[in-house]
Amino acid sequence: IAAYSQNGNGREALKFFRQMQLKGVEPNKITFVSILDACATMAALAQGIESHASIVDHGLETDIIVGNALVNMYGKCGGVGDARR
Repeated sequence: IAAYSQNGNGREALKFFRQMQLKGVEPNKITFVSILDACATMAALAQGIESHASIVDHGLETDIIVGNALVNMYGKCGGVGDARR
């Protein structure tokens, strides 16, 4: 997922993330950072918000690395107002 995201293949990163979820594989903070980066690159705000909710569900919202990725994603997607929710 990280390789796809870092090489501009955000759609593939999101596709594999969804497959991971369907198979019951739990994401970690590196997975979420990669997904947020993919969302930021594609300006995919809806998927970013969905990922943010999952981050909260996994108790990772206070992690500084994840937090920075969230700020980056909301900033690049033009959703700074959504970040406050």
